Order: sequence, then structure tokens, then C-alpha cells
Amino acid sequence: MSTTIKCPNCSHEFELNETLREDVKKELRDEMKEWKRKQEEAFSTQLIEERKKMQQETEQLIRKKIASDFEVQLRQLEQSNKENEEKLKEARMQQVEFLRKEQELKNKEAELELSVQKKLQEEREKLSAEIRKLEEQRITAKETEFQLRLKEMEEKLEAQRKLAEEMRRKAEQGSMQLQGEAQELALEEMLRSTFPFDIITEVGKGVRGADCIQTVRNNYGQDCGQIIYESKRTSGFSADWIEKLKADMRGLGAEIAVIVTKTMPKEMDCFGIKDGVWICNFGEVKALASVLRDGVIRVFNAAKNQENKGDKMHLLYDYLTSSEFAEQWKAIREGFSSMKMSIQKERDTMERLWKAREKQLEKVLLNAAHVRGSIEGIAGMNSVDLNLLEDGSEEES
Repeated sequence: MSTTIKCPNCSHEFELNETLREDVKKELRDEMKEWKRKQEEAFSTQLIEERKKMQQETEQLIRKKIASDFEVQLRQLEQSNKENEEKLKEARMQQVEFLRKEQELKNKEAELELSVQKKLQEEREKLSAEIRKLEEQRITAKETEFQLRLKEMEEKLEAQRKLAEEMRRKAEQGSMQLQGEAQELALEEMLRSTFPFDIITEVGKGVRGADCIQTVRNNYGQDCGQIIYESKRTSGFSADWIEKLKADMRGLGAEIAVIVTKTMPKEMDCFGIKDGVWICNFGEVKALASVLRDGVIRVFNAAKNQENKGDKMHLLYDYLTSSEFAEQWKAIREGFSSMKMSIQKERDTMERLWKAREKQLEKVLLNAAHVRGSIEGIAGMNSVDLNLLEDGSEEES
């Protein structure tokens, strides 16, 4: 069915077909959408404005509510603070009153305690005075009796002291003599056991000279010299001992003099020599005697070697210029030359062997390097470990 449409402007009529109808529908839909969009935008704008307005009104109401509640709370807090201040003021006044009453009570207790202490002190003083008086009377009576007994005891003690002093002096004199003799015997026994080849001579009591004489002998039984010993076991050291022993040394013709003493001189804390005389204690005498004895033997041997020195030189010259010495030295030289030639031959042989082996080793290392280079070129670096030496030193060579 065909439809005719007339243009309202130019009154031209044209027939409406399907194509034109679709275009008109599309245009109408687009206009409808545009109108709808504008309506939605207007509505959205109006809705946003209404929402802002409502939000502002709500915020104003909330602010007013909060301000009202805050004022009410503030008034309540002010009222409560005022009541608390009054209660605090009242409590402070009560505390001050309590402290005042407490201080009054303490003052009264202190006054009472002071009064009681004064009365007790007065009673103590009275009692002490009475006791002191009685004690003085008792002490006076006992003191008189004590003085009499003390005088009697002093006389007895003085007599006992004199007797004890005399007995101690006699005992010490005997003890010192015994100790000195014991040290002399111990010294002689030590020398005999330590130096069995030497002659140890004991000097009798009352005989002028040292306590002990050691005649030093060497391994051949020859007398090399003498060492004299003086044994002292006293609580003090006397310098006169040195001069006396030096005189004994000159009289006996001894080479060395030794004082074995319990108490060393003040300037010496161990063994040493003083004014030409050796001084030591008993614990040091064994070591000192060994050293001195060795010195005596050395001096004797040196002096012995100087004897007939001219004759010995002639004998030595004759031996060095004799045919016997020449033949012996010739045999020594021949043996030395033969040994030297043998060592040189062995060295030459070994050097030739070493050189040959070094060449063989260089050849092996060179071929191994070629093989390793070929394998690394095929399989890649470090894929196979072909080092002949553990540290890889053939690479450096």
C-alpha cells in the first residue's frame, strides 16, 4: 500500500516507501534519544543540587545538635568540677587537721619519752656511783694483796729467768757444737761420695787449719791440687773467718779455699767469691765443688802441657818430615782422589739419565697438549679433564 506525503512548506507531494520510512524512524529515534538524554541530564543536575542542599541542611542540623550537646556537657563538667573542688578543699582541710593532731600526739610522745629517759639516766647515775664506790673499796683491798703476791712472784720469776738463761746458754753452746760437727761430717761424706778418686782428709779438733782438705786427682791418679773447706753453722757471719782461712790456704799450699756457712754475708744472697775466698751454703757446695775441681784439673793440665815443650816441638817436626808421614798422607790423598773420581762418574751418569728422561717427558706433554686441544675443539672447553698433572702445571710449561 503506497502512502503519499505532502511537504508543509512547498506543498510537494511524494510517495512514502520502505526506505524512506526507515530513515524517518531512525531520525525520530535519534531525536527521541537526544531528548531523553537532555531530560536525564536535567534531572541528574536537579538531583545533585537537591542532594547538596539536603546535605548542607543536614550538616547545619548536626552542627547545631553538637553545639547544643557540647554546651550541655560543658555546663555539666563545670558543675561537676566545682563540686569536686569543694570536696577537695574539704578533704585538704581534713588532712591538715589530721596532720596537726598527729604532730601534737608525736610531740606529747617525745616529751614523755624524754621525761622517762631523764629519770632512767638519773637512776643509772645513782646506781653507777654506788657500784663504783663498792668496786673501788673491793679493788683497794685486792690490790694490796695483789701487790704483795706480785712482788713475791717477780722474785721467783727473776730467779727462774736467770736459771733458764744459764741453761739455754749451755744448751745452745752444746747444740751449736753438735750442729757444726754434723755439718762437717755431712760435708766430708758428700765430697767422698761425689768425688771417689779424690782424697778427703779430716782435720782433727784443736788442730790449726781448715776443717776439711780435698786433694784433687785426675783420671790418671795424678795429684792436681788442693781445695780446703771451713764449715760454719752460726747465726752470724764473721769477716775474721776469711783472713783465717786465707792464712790456712797459704800454710797448706792449697789452690782454693771455701767457707760453707749457714748465714751468708749481708752483701751476698748466693754463693760467690769475697777477698779471694769462695763462700756458699750447704745446698750450693756440691755444685760449687764440681766447678772448682774442674778448674784445678784444667790448670794442672795446662801447666803439664807446658813442660818439655821444646822436646815436643822437635818430635813433631821429625814426624812431619819423616817418610812414614809422607806415605800415610800419600795413601790418604790417593783414596780421596779415587773417591772424588767415582763420585764424578756417578754424577755424570745420573745427569745423562736425567736429560734423557726430561726429553721423554717433554714429548709426552707436547702430545698430550695436542690431544687435549683437539678434544676441546670438538666437545667444548672444560668438558673433559685431560690434565696429566693435578695442578695443571703442564699448561704453564
